[in-house]
Amino acid sequence: MRYSQSYLMNGKNTLLSLVISLPKLSFEPTNQLNTMRIFSLIFAFVFVLSCSEKQSATTISEMEKEIKVVEKDNPNLNLNTIAFGSCSRQDSPQLYWKYVAQQNPDLWIWLGDNIYGDSEDMQVLQAKYTQLKSDSNYQGFTENHALIGIWDDHDYGVNDGGKDFPKKKASRDLMFDFLEVPKTHPAWQRKGGYTAYTFGETGKKVKVLLLDARYFRDDAEKDYYEPKTYRYVPNEEGDILGEAQWKWLEGELQNSDAQLHLIGSGIQIIPEDHRFEKWANFPKARKRLFKTIADCGQENVILLSGDRHISEFSQMEIEGREKPLYEFTSSGLTHTWSGGGGEENQHRVGELTIATSFGAIEINWETQPLAVTMKMFSTQNGELLQERKVAF
Repeated sequence: MRYSQSYLMNGKNTLLSLVISLPKLSFEPTNQLNTMRIFSLIFAFVFVLSCSEKQSATTISEMEKEIKVVEKDNPNLNLNTIAFGSCSRQDSPQLYWKYVAQQNPDLWIWLGDNIYGDSEDMQVLQAKYTQLKSDSNYQGFTENHALIGIWDDHDYGVNDGGKDFPKKKASRDLMFDFLEVPKTHPAWQRKGGYTAYTFGETGKKVKVLLLDARYFRDDAEKDYYEPKTYRYVPNEEGDILGEAQWKWLEGELQNSDAQLHLIGSGIQIIPEDHRFEKWANFPKARKRLFKTIADCGQENVILLSGDRHISEFSQMEIEGREKPLYEFTSSGLTHTWSGGGGEENQHRVGELTIATSFGAIEINWETQPLAVTMKMFSTQNGELLQERKVAF
């Protein structure tokens, strides 16, 4: 039974009046019946108030749970700031979480290498996930912030791994447990780790699509043009997502009424010049992804990626789209690129950032067209490193 606040307040006042009047009562036979009635009323009000307090505690507990657990659809969680990052060694200091919290994000997105598992032994991966989740800095952040995510290779279990990794199903389940993906989420019922989430009320919807670039990915051959230096040879016909994931992605984009779409991938999508892992190593799959984005008619798309231990903004004109497509790469959280010089990217806009950092996306819902600001922040001191504004 539910009681209104005013009813319960009146009950408390009545109870207080009765208690105050007790010393004035006579316990003569003529008043004993009234006295018994008063004690009965006191007992009844105490019981009601006790129930109401328990109900309030339950309601608060349910609200806290609602904030932490991210379902597929979250209409009550409006996003104004989204933070994300990748490449975090679980055995490195996790002090940067206080700087992420300073941006007051409504959501955190893990974009891969969330731990450095690198093992076919699932007990090893589990222990490393536990190490991160047990860190007081991480716990302090996750207690107050919603989070979602996807893996890359090191948390998948093998460096540069693809579809032939024998423990991929068990590893996927460990990742979902780490991210606390609700058992009600449809992702548990299919192969792979890809997920979709919708946030916000009508008119302020954000859809986040996290692609699995590991579970179904074909092989990529390495060309060692020097004894310890290699470049990936493009797999011209190779795929990354697998047909089931492609169909899922097409449906999520075509049937969306969101005002902003974020598509996350562990590896970079637009950059094509560097010699390491990237979507450009699978030209047919990359072309299909661009076509899928163009064909859905959604201009309001931003790509997110990690992996490279550098941070940068990329921009590319895509056939079938009126506006350029942007990609925001943020990597890494605990370590950065140690090589000298830079990294070529013909699509880069702004500066190459070689520093530990995390990304943030700020949405201004009051502007028309919709304004989005992409920001890089240092994990060393929370300093703003670079920003770029786009409008949809």
